[in-house]
Amino acid sequence: MTAVVPARNEADILPACLPTLLSQDYQGQLSVIVVDDDSTDDTAKVATELGAAVPDRELTVVTARPTPPGWAGKVWAMAEGAREVSAEYILFTDADIAYAPGTLARLASAAADGEYALVSQMALLRTGNQPEKLLIPAFVYFFAQLYPFSRASRPRSRTAAAAGGCMLVRSSALTAAGGLASIRDARIDDVALAGLLKRAGGRCWLGLTTDVVSMRPYDRLADIWDMVARSAYTQLRYSLALTVGVVLGLTWLYLLPPAAAIAGLALLAAGTAAGSAAAWLAAAGLAGWLLMAASYVPMLRLYKLSPLRAPSLPLIAALYAAMTLDSARRHLRGRGGEWKGRVIPPDRA
Repeated sequence: MTAVVPARNEADILPACLPTLLSQDYQGQLSVIVVDDDSTDDTAKVATELGAAVPDRELTVVTARPTPPGWAGKVWAMAEGAREVSAEYILFTDADIAYAPGTLARLASAAADGEYALVSQMALLRTGNQPEKLLIPAFVYFFAQLYPFSRASRPRSRTAAAAGGCMLVRSSALTAAGGLASIRDARIDDVALAGLLKRAGGRCWLGLTTDVVSMRPYDRLADIWDMVARSAYTQLRYSLALTVGVVLGLTWLYLLPPAAAIAGLALLAAGTAAGSAAAWLAAAGLAGWLLMAASYVPMLRLYKLSPLRAPSLPLIAALYAAMTLDSARRHLRGRGGEWKGRVIPPDRA
């Protein structure tokens, strides 16, 4: 197995993550390639020093060549790392991902047993501060609604998705599907890669885990806002119609029930003549609010957060709707997909 780690200005986070990859107890041969993706900090130096601290594990630092026209930056970095790989499996993983002991062995075993072309695990994201606790579990919750994991893992389903932080790919399947050049312009590389492999007939699996953890901090609401706004409009295929539809859908599913509950209760408290209608409105609204909160509880438990946070889902949905609209605005103004100085060109949007 060869792990490919695209890294752009990741000198600060690599010490918390790269050693967990280098120290994996993996029975087969494991090598790690860190791709320095045009960093302006000490990413390459830090990666080299961390590799030297684990002399029995092969680590190579590759300096990515300039991104060619038509390629997305991260996909090009992935291709640069995978260019010389001859291993049966390639693990595409992000620089901010930490692995529990034995994770790679379990991933490889699952891929071999199920003859999968792709095995991907959604990393447990950080929830160390109040903005993260409020919004991060919902990020995974909404992703799982957009791409239901069971459907993404079903061979005959057209739904295809993966989690870019941890994607174990069978090299032969990737080559047979046309390689990374086939998704060269993908801004959401994980979903594009899963779709590529699935269309080529490969079996894919996506699941949740607590053994793969993202260490990237989002200390402010603005940091999470930028993360979502960076890719939401891309995910919606640069379509204003889809964007409006999603915002209306969020409003209908998550904001209408509490609005109905509050309006019904207010009418009952005011003692209006239409008491039965007000009671029905309040009951329907509260029932809808309760059902959505109940559906959110398993995600809160995964993140070891109190179920009492579940009723706040309408507020969270409103924030995500605003982020989605802001994503469209940024793209239309030529600042779409901005990440560490890179943006999606305006003509792409």
